[in-house]
Amino acid sequence: MGKDRGGGGKQKLRPPNGPDSPSLPSSSSQPERVERTASTSYSKPPNFIPNPKKPRNPNWVSRNRRGPLVKQQFVKKSELGSSNDQVGSGRIVETATGQQEEHEEKEEEEEKERIAIGVGVAGEDVGASDSRKSHEDDDYDVVSRLEELQLGVQEPELSDEQIRINDQAQEDELLAMESIYGDHFCIFERQRDLRSFQIHIHIETPGEIAVTTKLNSSDHKTRSNSSEDFSYPFNVQHLPPIILTCILPKSYPSHLPPYFSISVQWLDSRKISNLCSMLDSIWTEQSGQEVMYQWVEWLQNSSLSYLAFDKEIILGPYGVRAAVDRRAVTGSVSPDVDIPFIKSYNDDKLLENFHNNLHECCICFSEYAGTEFIRLPCRHFFCGGCMKTYSDMHVKEGTIHKLQCPDAKCGSMIPPGLLKRLLGDEEFERWDSLMLTKTLESMSDVMYCPRCETPCIVDEDQHAQCVKCFFSFCTLCRERRHVGIECMTPELKLRILQERQSSSQLKDDQKRKELEMINEVLSVREILRDAKQCPSCKMAISKTGGCNKMVCENCGHYFCYRCDKEIDGYDHFRDGACELFTQEEIQNWEAQMNPRQVLGQIQAQLFVQNGQVCPNCRQFNAKIGNNNHMFCWACQNHYCYLCKKMVRRGSHHYGPKGCKQHTQG
Repeated sequence: MGKDRGGGGKQKLRPPNGPDSPSLPSSSSQPERVERTASTSYSKPPNFIPNPKKPRNPNWVSRNRRGPLVKQQFVKKSELGSSNDQVGSGRIVETATGQQEEHEEKEEEEEKERIAIGVGVAGEDVGASDSRKSHEDDDYDVVSRLEELQLGVQEPELSDEQIRINDQAQEDELLAMESIYGDHFCIFERQRDLRSFQIHIHIETPGEIAVTTKLNSSDHKTRSNSSEDFSYPFNVQHLPPIILTCILPKSYPSHLPPYFSISVQWLDSRKISNLCSMLDSIWTEQSGQEVMYQWVEWLQNSSLSYLAFDKEIILGPYGVRAAVDRRAVTGSVSPDVDIPFIKSYNDDKLLENFHNNLHECCICFSEYAGTEFIRLPCRHFFCGGCMKTYSDMHVKEGTIHKLQCPDAKCGSMIPPGLLKRLLGDEEFERWDSLMLTKTLESMSDVMYCPRCETPCIVDEDQHAQCVKCFFSFCTLCRERRHVGIECMTPELKLRILQERQSSSQLKDDQKRKELEMINEVLSVREILRDAKQCPSCKMAISKTGGCNKMVCENCGHYFCYRCDKEIDGYDHFRDGACELFTQEEIQNWEAQMNPRQVLGQIQAQLFVQNGQVCPNCRQFNAKIGNNNHMFCWACQNHYCYLCKKMVRRGSHHYGPKGCKQHTQG
């Protein structure tokens, strides 16, 4: 091993020697230096709080995995970048003749480059390393603190019988906790014949809990509600775990409590110190008894209420130095670190819980495991098969503006990255092309060139020039630019083209082109006569029936068909001069509904005692025979006679777990 670096008792963290190296330190109390060879690769120094998605740190060895014990030490970024750093200074002594000094200089430069790379990797932890280096706690490993606590306590002299009894009690307690907490509980290799373990304690939250942090001031005395403009609140259902690490002395549980440390990523040191004090109080009340299970249960169920975080968690204060318990290890450095960390952990846990449960698809009403579903950013989810069919259908039909969340009340767009996963390469290219076309068509200042169909920018005089074929044209009539001359009306243009068709001097190609122009002019004339332009994208839309509230198929905006104004909802027809239905539409509707109404009234009189009101339109409908499946003659919907709920699919509503379809009365 390397020599003592001298100076104070602070240590540097170095990466472990191998993937199976445990985190427990060796028995030596002196800081150790790693001798690195030139072939060693630099990696990010491990944090004392592992990734929440992996409860066990691969560098910790449980009882089922044995390996040599290697101590981990913290390294500051400033020390990693120092030219005098001893970490990584060891080299393989080579015997090359004549050029040994040059080789060493070259190797030294490569070493510096690797150190720089190592610093860059360490800096990826969202800026946490730069902030943490100002804290004294960062120089020590969690287990190193426990070692210091252990060395500072004089254990009582015990008889062999008492040591054996304590050892058996520790073994039984660890086995019980391992069976209770499973993968969240990790037993380390014994060191100096002492047992040790670490457990990730997932805090029980009352459903959804609010988290708030101050963003405007470093004054920790200011209450969080003093300035709402500078407070950032958000809600979570899962909080990152509390990490409890313990070393069990030989005199536990008969005389001494376990040596412990509490690590929390998002709590400040003073709050963690309060938790440590509470664990001491629990031991004082139960001195001489096994206490580890009580500690874990209290941290899991009562720690939030003890910190007055029952309804709201207030992060911080940040940048405040205070005398705290040496057993309190915090990773809380700034809101820029804590907020993304808590949100990311909450999202990961929600996704994990979703994948571990069965869910019903709202499209096909089939039940699948969570891993078979596609979750959209709006939190709605549908099975992968339905989402693929849904996406393929809209891309094939060209209705890409309808590629939204299938939930009827949502309407949020499906991200392009998700569409790329659902669609094939050809379908995704078609979607990309259609999206570009639709976007250009929705822009009022873009017009396609009549000759080469290249998008062109329209100027203030309703003229445009193609950047590809340089054709300058009028955007109103799509003909050659005519400054100072009015555009030809569709009727005049149609008459000229029809007269030219009767000429025998035209070639076949010219006749075909002009025939297409005639059809286009006829379409324009029909559009001008019967259609209205969407006020948003100027797309021509004709009404074939129904009310005057129109929705544009191109851009999805609503507008009134009578006044051609963009609207939102039906308030426009209540307050304004426009009516929702014309008298003609009302008469047509009455002609369709009157026969139904007569038939429905006859049925209601015949079966007045066996009927039920429709939950959708409140129309009374009669029950036919013993069939509980009701059909409303007014709104054409199906519902259940027993539970009075709408029925989408009878096979899903009726059955052993649902309502009976046939009953007497």
